[in-house]
Amino acid sequence: MKVVHVVRQFSPSVGGLEASVFDLAEVQRKRFEIDARVVTLNQVFGREGILPASEVIGNIPVSRIAWRGSPRYPLAPAILTQLHDADIVHVHAVDFFFDFLAMTLPLHRKKLVASTHGGFFHTAQQAGLKKLWFNTITRASCLAYKRIIACSQSDAETFEAIAGNRLTLIENGIDQTRLKDAASLVQNRTILYFGRFTKHKRIAAMFPLLRALREQHPEWRMVIAGRESEQKAAELRALSVAEEVGGAVEFVVGPSDNALRKLIGHAAYFLCLSGYEGFGLAAVEAMSAGLYPILSDIAPFKRLNAQTGLGLIVGSDHLDEAAAAIEASVTQGTSEYSNRRAALMESVKRYDWESTAAQYATVYDEVVARTARREQLAFRQ
Repeated sequence: MKVVHVVRQFSPSVGGLEASVFDLAEVQRKRFEIDARVVTLNQVFGREGILPASEVIGNIPVSRIAWRGSPRYPLAPAILTQLHDADIVHVHAVDFFFDFLAMTLPLHRKKLVASTHGGFFHTAQQAGLKKLWFNTITRASCLAYKRIIACSQSDAETFEAIAGNRLTLIENGIDQTRLKDAASLVQNRTILYFGRFTKHKRIAAMFPLLRALREQHPEWRMVIAGRESEQKAAELRALSVAEEVGGAVEFVVGPSDNALRKLIGHAAYFLCLSGYEGFGLAAVEAMSAGLYPILSDIAPFKRLNAQTGLGLIVGSDHLDEAAAAIEASVTQGTSEYSNRRAALMESVKRYDWESTAAQYATVYDEVVARTARREQLAFRQ
């Protein structure tokens, strides 16, 4: 089976969406005999330069096409030139590709599947316009798709009203080997955040919490690692200085996987105070490393906390209480810390890409088989 994954950003861009598509396509090619390839845009948003029109990344053939307009809704009609041999076109995220491929279905006549990846509700900005678009344009586009795959329970709840019986829940997987067992082997008071530098991640809200923590114990420090996006390290550094914790915060921009593993090796905690997550991929990856998660009180994180029974959910309005709870989580003794670290890694084994990819393969088979049956019935009539 030939599957074309369509996604606006892919490697060398770094992020949860990019990682999810890479891991899925890689497992499909290696384990499921699915001829998966990726079509994406020819630039990394916010970075100068045009990327090669084609290359192989990992084991995955990648094609790149030109675009124009805004990174929020990049226009790339050349996608129609990339679908000729596809049995399934799998669109990732709800953006121009999602709407355009639905609108042009009579032209390309491909079987469409989409994964939600949080939709476009990552911030409350222009909430009214987003809601109107979702209930009109997105609702109409859904009709062209054989299956809408929600990547999290919260996505399923959001899309249920417009996708109806086309909706299937397949929670994201993680690469269980990338950061596995990387956390510090001894208890310490170092907190790590890794991910993009964007406003909806609420990185600035970490600094008042760190200040409250350092009032509990002066050894608390923080490392913030990731890719600059709408926020830059210099801006965030200035905010940490303004909060009087600048000397206790280290910024690492664009770390490689090896560099990230080394950073994790010096930390015992992961912190994310995001205001929105479709799934919370970084938190699950952090737990696979053995980091104890401290997470904001949004639905995906509360669900992860309930499923695993591990970590802390904190509210940004109660910093002193949160700091006291975090300080109280510091273990007493090596064996207690080692047991907790092992429990964290064990708790997220269910988020494995191989089992996730198997669910996607089942969806593809059902879509192809159902279409074949319909074509047979139409032929007989």
